[in-house]
Amino acid sequence: MELDLENPFPTFHDHHFDTITSLFNIESDHMPSKNYPENLKATDFDISIRRETISLILHVSHNSDSSLSYLAINYLDRFLSTQSIPEGKPWILRLLALCCVSLALKMRKTEFFVSDIQQDGGFMFDAQTIQRMELLILGALKWRMRSVTPFSFVSFFISLFKFKDPPLRQALKARATEIIFKAQNEIKLLEFKPSILAASALLSASHELFPLQFPCFRKAISNCPHVNKESLFSCCNMIKEIAMDGYESVLEMVSRSSTPVNVLDLPCSSSSSSSDSEKANPTEGSGTGTIRLEKDLKRRKIGGFRGDNTFQLSQIQQC
Repeated sequence: MELDLENPFPTFHDHHFDTITSLFNIESDHMPSKNYPENLKATDFDISIRRETISLILHVSHNSDSSLSYLAINYLDRFLSTQSIPEGKPWILRLLALCCVSLALKMRKTEFFVSDIQQDGGFMFDAQTIQRMELLILGALKWRMRSVTPFSFVSFFISLFKFKDPPLRQALKARATEIIFKAQNEIKLLEFKPSILAASALLSASHELFPLQFPCFRKAISNCPHVNKESLFSCCNMIKEIAMDGYESVLEMVSRSSTPVNVLDLPCSSSSSSSDSEKANPTEGSGTGTIRLEKDLKRRKIGGFRGDNTFQLSQIQQC
């Protein structure tokens, strides 16, 4: 059955509470070993191996969608965290990249031929060699190929925000997805669970697109019983630089949207007290303030994610 990164297990539907709890419980089984990030940082050779193999994976899968290469790199990191690569044999990296992509393709498609990517990627290995390497990878991954990734948690966390307008929900999801794709190559983020990466990406995206509602979004995610706050804040502070890359392009995309809704005026419904706040501050989010904020958005830099003295906004809607 074809693998969907947002719902890796076909028996899990609609992200109900018991379903998402199961994903939180097993996500650690789909991560590299705990000492993997530190081991990578310890030697330039290991970092070079990872960087070169990722480049080869992107080369082999360049005609496919980004989720395919994401899954292949997930397999790569989990494999490298338990297996060492010998020096002086660069062909092994080419074989490893090819097999990570071939396994990802087998999970994503019902019909697949290795020759399709061999010819396209310029890699030529006999079928027996490819099969042996695939089995080695499968053993290292303990045959857990339906990877639980950050994409598995995005819809759940967005549901905590209680959007009333589907286009705004989709804009937030699209921006968070972009951040998640960029974050995969960062070694320092490999220590965080997929759910924490998803939550951090959504917080970064929500601060860019909905700054007035950001405190509400942060509170909703922080109060989630499955989220470790310390880990969340640490991840958010690391991911902010990644989120800044391409920041203006997203704002321009939103400003060109045909949706007749101003994202800065979106009511915050993740907390029951938001309506009281609006009544107490009838001028908040008014035309003048909104225009000023829109002009300031492109100049604002993302700060830390800890409560008090962060995110210096001129206007903040309280939850």
